[in-house]
Amino acid sequence: MKEKSTITGIILAGGKSSRMGEDKGFLKLNGTTFMSYIIAALKPIVGEIIIVSNNSDYDVFNLKRVADIMEDSGPLAGLYSGLLRSETENNIVLSCDVPLISASVLKKLMEGFSPEVEVIQCESQGKTMPLVAMYKKQCMHPILKLLQTNERRLRFAIDQLEVKTIKLDLELGKTVRNINTVRELKELKHELEN
Repeated sequence: MKEKSTITGIILAGGKSSRMGEDKGFLKLNGTTFMSYIIAALKPIVGEIIIVSNNSDYDVFNLKRVADIMEDSGPLAGLYSGLLRSETENNIVLSCDVPLISASVLKKLMEGFSPEVEVIQCESQGKTMPLVAMYKKQCMHPILKLLQTNERRLRFAIDQLEVKTIKLDLELGKTVRNINTVRELKELKHELEN
């Protein structure tokens, strides 16, 4: 297990949320914002948390907020912006739409760490999750090269790096569920009530 001070948490909250119609980080589940849940999962594990967003409303969380260096360039640019501003080699990167994220999943990422690996990502129900992952800071160099050629696909970028994938069991898989639409949010609320 690595020291907290050697790991930064990076939360990508710069998306347009076109399917949701509002900023996903401020959506609420049981009266608490998605962002608050994600911060709570990261806090025991990382030394610093960076929120990547151009939305100054996120300053309410009193964390370091950095703007997307390349606007409208998707999560790959957000990932680059976060890695660039991180001061640690190891970085846990999360999207702002995984409100059920648990510290146990994040610890699994850290336990999977090995020197030759650049990215450790989760896999749940056959789907890899590059935004529930741990990245080495050095990943920002190949990512920048891709962005400079107008490549915006996160999965394409991942394929260019040394990646290790950790398969989550069904129970842990529930904690990495993305909530992208109003319907998914309603379904999740309904499940939690029953």
